[in-house]
Amino acid sequence: MSTEICSTDGFRKFFSEYHLATLATLRPDGTPHVVPVGVTYDHDANVARVITRKSSVKISNILSALPGEARVAVSQVDGPRWITLEGVARVITDQEQIAAAVDGYAARYGRRPAQDPRRVLVEITPDRALGLLEIPGLAA
Repeated sequence: MSTEICSTDGFRKFFSEYHLATLATLRPDGTPHVVPVGVTYDHDANVARVITRKSSVKISNILSALPGEARVAVSQVDGPRWITLEGVARVITDQEQIAAAVDGYAARYGRRPAQDPRRVLVEITPDRALGLLEIPGLAA
């Protein structure tokens, strides 16, 4: 399945609204680890971003995978509307990229998280998108 949904107006609108999401990573034994997160989507770069602490289990799970093979899924739901992005995640420690991700988070969620020297960035490049964003008979 493709990521064509990511370029639709419904997708852009859904990712501009305030919705928490869940991020699923895989533990080394293959079982899922699912946690609530704030997520942003950079439409120009076609990546989803999650800021977190480098000591989190999700970071450990991503780093335990082989480079380029850390499969994850990030999902958000609002009543009947939902979207799941599946793809490969990488951990970014570059402070400029983290600061830009914090700015994106603040723009979407209306608050700036406290400074955290242990903050890292999870960048997800989706290769599959599933969802239902247009509800027949429901006014936008």
